[in-house]
Amino acid sequence: MLLLQALRSLMKICVKRRSVVTFLALFTLSVVLINTIPLFPTETMTLPPRDLKTAKTPDNSNGTKPCKQKCIQGGGGHESVAVGEVEKTQQTVREVSGEETAHEQNPEGFWKRSSHSLAEKESILRDQMRGEKSDLCQISHDKWNESTPESLPWLSADDVKKMALLSGGVVLSKARIPGHGQVLQVGLGAGETAAVPDHRQHCQSGSCALIKRPSDWFEVLAFHLDRVLELNRSLPSMLRNFKSKLLPYRYISGTSRPVVWWDPDIQHLAEVDNDQNSFSLSWPLYQKVLQSRCGARVSLNATPCVGVHHSEWGRLALFDFLLQVNDRLDRYCCGFRPDPSDVCLENMLHVKCKSPNDLLLVHILVRKADPSRLVFIDNAGRPHHPHDNLNFRLVEGIDEFPERAVSILQSGCLESMLLRSLSADRVLWESRGGAEGLRPIIHTIQQRGTILLQHIHNRRLRLNKDL
Repeated sequence: MLLLQALRSLMKICVKRRSVVTFLALFTLSVVLINTIPLFPTETMTLPPRDLKTAKTPDNSNGTKPCKQKCIQGGGGHESVAVGEVEKTQQTVREVSGEETAHEQNPEGFWKRSSHSLAEKESILRDQMRGEKSDLCQISHDKWNESTPESLPWLSADDVKKMALLSGGVVLSKARIPGHGQVLQVGLGAGETAAVPDHRQHCQSGSCALIKRPSDWFEVLAFHLDRVLELNRSLPSMLRNFKSKLLPYRYISGTSRPVVWWDPDIQHLAEVDNDQNSFSLSWPLYQKVLQSRCGARVSLNATPCVGVHHSEWGRLALFDFLLQVNDRLDRYCCGFRPDPSDVCLENMLHVKCKSPNDLLLVHILVRKADPSRLVFIDNAGRPHHPHDNLNFRLVEGIDEFPERAVSILQSGCLESMLLRSLSADRVLWESRGGAEGLRPIIHTIQQRGTILLQHIHNRRLRLNKDL
């Protein structure tokens, strides 16, 4: 009896052991299968090789030198790229811009099946952006403090020619600008010494400039910022010490002054009190123009459009926000707390903020030969405006910004690019203390750029790419 019970117990143990062995074998086989054949393969992004060339070529009709890094100059057509779509909600604005550009370059082979994990994909994106930054900074390395206008890839041949006229042209004539007592118009000549018989006709040939107040030197930095960001909408400017006997004493007293090229093709209204505009535009009408997306959704001649392409307003808003130029879109100081010394308070303009229909835009100008593109003038701005009082009214109603300018702000190379560009103006460079003197102001612009990038990201705004 005891032997029978022992045999039964032994059989039960054998059965249990066999079940355990069988279970372990099946479990091991399942693990192997799961690791070798994924039940749910996923699609992840494989970035295209960096040497791919885009099929779209930049418009070089304005004479701008081709960039040494990936770029698309301002041209005739426009393409908008969505920022912050569903697949990209985990990315920063910087990564979105880099991904969009890569996708545009290789639309067929951009998305491929691969075994990259999410962490690996993010690492690839970071590596690509480091490559983008390297490309942008590559042109701003050695000897940036020995730059000449000819060596700067963001300056066109026409820019270089005009800068030479502004910095070295002989003063041949002069004239006052009605309503602008602090500005003097001068006729310049290359190597000429005889006074011109007809100042007005001389200016119509494109050989005149405006000498401004010494405190307006920031307008020269604005010109270089415009070119570095590839906006290409401001007029060439230089800082200069004048010695001509034709000029009043205060212009030759040894203080350097900004001199800005005078464009004879700018379209001015005939009204004496409104000659600093190409057309009248109130704040409510401006917002309606933005909502209409002129040239993109409706024709440039449709109501309420004024003939300016929609993408131009994004350029202007970005430029004015970085410089905090309020005199163009917000001369009444409705979007920030003005100082007691501000002109908008002294002239009682601020009280009009309660009446939107009375708010008029100023310095909204175009050229007769190209009325769909804006021209930026009087860009001195506010270099020391505090960050806790920035004027966000300048970007109100703007739904897209220029992709190329945004990518440069993201790159981290703005400081080196601007320093190299500014060093080409030796008078400005030396009078402002070189790199050490200019860096604090450039850092201020960079900080404003970071705030603007966050604004673009938070509101999922679009980036416009000119073709």
